[in-house]
Amino acid sequence: MPSSGYDSACLPDLLPLYYRRLFPFAQYYRWLNYGGGQKNYFQNREFSFTLKDDIYVRYQSFSTQNELEKEMQKINPYKIDIGAVYSHRPCQHNAVKSGAFQALEKELVFDIDMTDYDDVRSCCSAADICSKCWTLMTIAIRILDRALREDFGFQHLLWVYSGRRGVHCWVCDESARKLSVAARSAVAEYLSLIKGGEEMVKKVVLTDPIHPFIRESLTVVEQYFPRYAVQDQDILGRKESVEKVLSLVPEDVRKELLQDFQNERKPENRWKLITDQAARKQSTAKKGQYFEKEIMLQYCYPRLDVNVSKGVNHLLKSPFSVHPKTGRISVPIDLEELDVFDPFAVPTISLVCEELDRPRKVEEELKPDETKEKENEKDAEERRKIRDYKRTSLAKYVKSFDQFLDQMSHAWKGDLLRKSDLQKDF
Repeated sequence: MPSSGYDSACLPDLLPLYYRRLFPFAQYYRWLNYGGGQKNYFQNREFSFTLKDDIYVRYQSFSTQNELEKEMQKINPYKIDIGAVYSHRPCQHNAVKSGAFQALEKELVFDIDMTDYDDVRSCCSAADICSKCWTLMTIAIRILDRALREDFGFQHLLWVYSGRRGVHCWVCDESARKLSVAARSAVAEYLSLIKGGEEMVKKVVLTDPIHPFIRESLTVVEQYFPRYAVQDQDILGRKESVEKVLSLVPEDVRKELLQDFQNERKPENRWKLITDQAARKQSTAKKGQYFEKEIMLQYCYPRLDVNVSKGVNHLLKSPFSVHPKTGRISVPIDLEELDVFDPFAVPTISLVCEELDRPRKVEEELKPDETKEKENEKDAEERRKIRDYKRTSLAKYVKSFDQFLDQMSHAWKGDLLRKSDLQKDF
């Protein structure tokens, strides 16, 4: 992983500055308050903080944005996790009668981690990532975003870079937040194709007819596969990786391909030999022979941690939390720029804090409305905060978050208007 110029030893010095001047509390509260339509929605939300030396503090909850802000600025958490909305305030959970404290709602979430692809990437392993294997995250987002929107009808999907080696998706529609554990499990199972653990050689088996969802997913994979798998991962170059690919095809085809590969060394030509064999088999076999599609899906299809998606009370790392190991900030991903999203260009806490110390532009300092008007202290503080993050590399990510919130807000207003129109009719 390229160096980010970040030293984790500096984290205790940087976090107070980050939470005091850069963390987008106003947008954050606006997100988790969801328009304020439901009583105690924000107040009953669980926050969990990880402090220095892995001290883990669960069941934190706050009445207002100001209260959350003050607490975070007081304890400066190394990591923030967001949990469910409960039946009672999480901070009072010990005072609630046993069994009465229940997780009621939470965004439908997905967690995709690069370590789950270690058997199909050769460039990196474990927590390491590079631009070659990052393509897997791009594919995962493309496939899941389409399915969640088109197959399930969800609209408000917040995609977030984890800060190190993966991505998270927060499905924020009201219908998604209210899903039961069984319904969440059903969605997660629908989206899961890779089956079996490390000992399972063939993890994708397609049957006739191929489900429309799988066909749609294949159209995404086909766009990236030649470059990602055949070129960048060189899956048909080295002997060991060739054997791995050929273990996924029927035995009679494997023998033929092994012979053909003796005369053909170029990986892209070898892939063509595989697809030609598949086409021949499909034209003569009674039932589907989709081994070339199975190979593509096994190498590129999203690998979900379904347990994260199934549980209502599962915690997930918060957007704008800092990753303690890389120093990178967990930022929203703009889907319009997905193919050029670079995890290594995501700002670190050291960079944004350093950017704060750079001199401001003279013209920004001399804006008449900022110098001549008398402002009360609170307004001045709010304005300074806005200017602070806008002067750093964090600005474009907060802007992307703002746009997401505006779309949600627009939808809430539409819902409220529809409800009031319905009431007028009665």
